[in-house]
Amino acid sequence: MFISLILLTGCKVKQVAESMVLEQNKLIFNEEELYRPKFHFTPKQNWMNDPNGMFYLNGNYHLFFQYYPDSTVWGPMHWGHAISTDLVTWKEQSIALFPDEKGYIFSGSAVVDINNTSGFAGGSKKPVIAMFTYHNPKLEKEGKIEYQSQGIAYSLDEGMTWTKYVGNPVIKNPGTKDFRDPKMSWDPIHNQWNMVLAAGDKSMFYNSKNLKDWKYLSTFGKDIGSHRGIWECPDFFPISVDGTNEIKWILIQSVVAGGPNGGTGTQYFIGDFDGKIFTLDTTFKKELKAEKAMWIDFGRDNYAGVTWSNIPATDGRKLFLGWMSNWEYAEKVPTNKWRSSMTIVRELKLIKNENQYRIVSQPVKEINNYISKSIKKGDFIIEGETVLVTKSELDFSSLDIRFKIKNIQKDIYTFSFFNAVGDSLKFGFNNKEKFFFLDRTKSGNLSFSDRFAPIISIAPIKEEFKNIDIRVLLDKTSIEIFYNNGKTVMTEIFFPQKPIEAFSAKSENFNVEIVGMTIHQLKFD
Repeated sequence: MFISLILLTGCKVKQVAESMVLEQNKLIFNEEELYRPKFHFTPKQNWMNDPNGMFYLNGNYHLFFQYYPDSTVWGPMHWGHAISTDLVTWKEQSIALFPDEKGYIFSGSAVVDINNTSGFAGGSKKPVIAMFTYHNPKLEKEGKIEYQSQGIAYSLDEGMTWTKYVGNPVIKNPGTKDFRDPKMSWDPIHNQWNMVLAAGDKSMFYNSKNLKDWKYLSTFGKDIGSHRGIWECPDFFPISVDGTNEIKWILIQSVVAGGPNGGTGTQYFIGDFDGKIFTLDTTFKKELKAEKAMWIDFGRDNYAGVTWSNIPATDGRKLFLGWMSNWEYAEKVPTNKWRSSMTIVRELKLIKNENQYRIVSQPVKEINNYISKSIKKGDFIIEGETVLVTKSELDFSSLDIRFKIKNIQKDIYTFSFFNAVGDSLKFGFNNKEKFFFLDRTKSGNLSFSDRFAPIISIAPIKEEFKNIDIRVLLDKTSIEIFYNNGKTVMTEIFFPQKPIEAFSAKSENFNVEIVGMTIHQLKFD
């Protein structure tokens, strides 16, 4: 049974904001305090983009990333390195891979060579093999097409130090521009190492027995999916349909332009693989033809995401991480000590409803270990605009909010984070015109780029529902929203002038029936 609960309505919303102004004006927050996330990985300083070379070994999750140590804008790429024991808090390590005479070290992947198929290790050691793209700026400047090739390096101390292979490049450029971002994985079904890389407007598949000698297999993707920009940062793996023994293969393929709401985006394809050729599933192919592209995330700030290798079978999760920015403005965001952060690590699952396949995602369960305080609002009805919680109850720098909405009407449901100086970040769904939305057009500092917030981001609602689950992660300058248990996800960054101080809800015409709202404060000190 619902209890009608009017927390703060009507003119009191304004009164709350006015009272906050008096307090907030007494505080001065520098960039580090205001913008550095609490629980999303950022480098201590300078430039970061794509996640690379992610693997698990002996209790440690390794994250490598595109890194330029000399500036907060993109430059000659290195591989930075961070380690976590729980996928939530990270410790940055020394730079792993440096450019050399063959070029910059662009994106790639890493695998644990359990059976030493590469022959790089002696005794019982398990070598870790990284494959990356060599980007030769000299050849690029000369106008040559063959300026990218694939190299490998190996580590005999669990990824802490690396030796580049004397036989590099292991895959020479075949005369293809934008030939990059190799993603390796062990294929237990066909007993081989697979590798997929991006080649302009397509994905190219290779296999190997020893991680050094690679054989070209096939090509996929030309004229399929989104092609408004070049393809980058692929991933390729088998996965069981949730709750069944059915196996499908997933190809994740980022695109540098033409994302669902402009700029970068990450799409996916579902099909079958015979060890050589990837073929789209028939039902997925029909749906893809209608949708044009299927997106991992409909927000503007989840790009180049890939998955971890060597996750133990006892765990069994497919763990995914993306770069939380967008090439349309990544070099201009208002942080001067560091640039960019990563998304929260997410578990990917493949579901099947009415013969349709979907990737769904949720934050990893380990985030629950950081809950320091919870406010249970329970079940209640909202009449008019209602403030649900303020900074007097919780610290808004890091929140995990979970709730359901019951008896949804053909209405517009809007939730807002706001502060005393007028910054607001709004999200929700329009059940009249059938779309989810995320609105950062008044979220604070927008002046650094006219591409940052020109529109309200939307995601289509593809099914009828009377009830909906919503989960929101807020971390100072980012929001990640998971609708319907992760069927639709929206991720975006924002830069408020002052910290967020309150959370409210409203609908246009009908009351909002909230079920089981719990607001968790997360602590990372």
